[in-house]
Amino acid sequence: MNLVSRLSRAQTVILLILRIAIGWHFLYEGTAKLLIPGWTSAPYLHTARGIFAGIFHGMAADPGVLRVVDLVNIWGLILVGLALMLGAFTRVASIVGIGFLLLYYMAHPPLIATDLRVPVEGHYLFPVDKNLVELLALGFLLFIPSRLLPGLDRLFSSMKSKVPEAGSEVSPGETAGLAPLGPGPVTRRNLVTNLAAVPLLGFFSYGAARKYKWEEAHAITGATIKLQEAKLEELKGDLPKGRLGKLEASRLILGNNLIGGWAHSRDLIYAGSLFKAYNTDRKVFETIELAERAGITMMQLVTAQAPLFHKYVEIIGGKMQTMCQVYPTVEDPKTDIDKAIDAGCTTLYVQGAHAEKFVKNGKTDLLGKALDYMKSQGYVAGIGAHSIEVPIACEKAGMNPDYYVKTLHHEQYWSAHPREFRQEWTVDGSRNVEHHLFHDNMWDLFPDKTIEFMKTVNKPWVAFKVLAAGAIHPKEGFKFAFENGADFVCVGMFDFQIVEDVNIAIDTLKNVKRQRSWLS
Repeated sequence: MNLVSRLSRAQTVILLILRIAIGWHFLYEGTAKLLIPGWTSAPYLHTARGIFAGIFHGMAADPGVLRVVDLVNIWGLILVGLALMLGAFTRVASIVGIGFLLLYYMAHPPLIATDLRVPVEGHYLFPVDKNLVELLALGFLLFIPSRLLPGLDRLFSSMKSKVPEAGSEVSPGETAGLAPLGPGPVTRRNLVTNLAAVPLLGFFSYGAARKYKWEEAHAITGATIKLQEAKLEELKGDLPKGRLGKLEASRLILGNNLIGGWAHSRDLIYAGSLFKAYNTDRKVFETIELAERAGITMMQLVTAQAPLFHKYVEIIGGKMQTMCQVYPTVEDPKTDIDKAIDAGCTTLYVQGAHAEKFVKNGKTDLLGKALDYMKSQGYVAGIGAHSIEVPIACEKAGMNPDYYVKTLHHEQYWSAHPREFRQEWTVDGSRNVEHHLFHDNMWDLFPDKTIEFMKTVNKPWVAFKVLAAGAIHPKEGFKFAFENGADFVCVGMFDFQIVEDVNIAIDTLKNVKRQRSWLS
């Protein structure tokens, strides 16, 4: 027995608008996915949360299953949307729509720890989100007899009906303000009423076409290069790994300067602000997760970035290791090291500029004490440097870091200042206004000297600034670093560069001709 047998005209209009609105939403979601080149549900499935996350992750991992899921998503949403808007097979469409919404709800339940990888709109604290609200609305419509609302279901019922109109025995006073109980006879008015949503479909089609053409034309405003979204499916294989002491790490390490907004941008004064504006918390999370899934197992950070990284681990559940730069000073050699330890970083190393201050000021012994303190706490510990004089002094003093983090890049790029004007210890120093002097434009002033000395060092070497802060293409920078002795390279990458850079590293390492034995 139906729970509803008669509706007022106001109730009919309200429920009709609700059904069409939900149908519009389904149709829009399906059409948008159909029009987006290369759309896939993989990111949504990969980032699933909750107790069913493993099932969704498995769907994303299987290319065949993923293709089926994508097709079902696109055409299922379109068909459900059309059915609800036109009022055709309404009960079946409602059931299927509820199924879709239930799956979306299960994949991304509205947990208190919002998943920042996916823009969550209509999330109103556990357990309510827009999917649940729409699901409940469809559940309500499921119990409304389709013949009570205008649409194709009611029109077809009218065509089959031989009774002019049910409920005619009810007195006029009782039917005032009520919609007909049944479909009624096929009249011009009845036909127009039941096909009322058809013009809306025409309007939808026109609007969708205009929107698609507008977005296609304005996707890049005033730019001549269109960035191609890198996909994990394009990876060429597994990224090789090496060892830093007792730790295993990918030979390509994710740098932190771009994430932190520290742009070595020479004369471009806006670049730092641009990096910060681009790298929101959500974008940082997406970048780290993409790096993990591409095979990068370690990232560089500073203690100030540790809370954001822990938030990533809490929400995403990632396993990325952290190589933390620490800033000991002559006056206070332990405080920043203790902060990194308290932050739970995986490995620590003295940041290059700080190590250089110790060596330049004749305090190499205090740098050794900072290193010993890190190692005494059970950490794999290293020393960083821009100047090759730091590793030279450390080796001469008999210090035993687990690894060095030393700059290495070639000098064949436009903004590199002439060799005859390069002065040791000027990197990370004052920026000169003279074109022939240091102006945040070089980080290994004497790469030949670096290469020759590091051949004599029997410790792993992480090379950084291998791209000279964007002046050198990764194909050149990676090849130069690995061929000339680096065991790892640490590179800052935007999310859209990660897959390309991983592939370049894979190709480079397959064909590399070393001038130094692998020491990891």
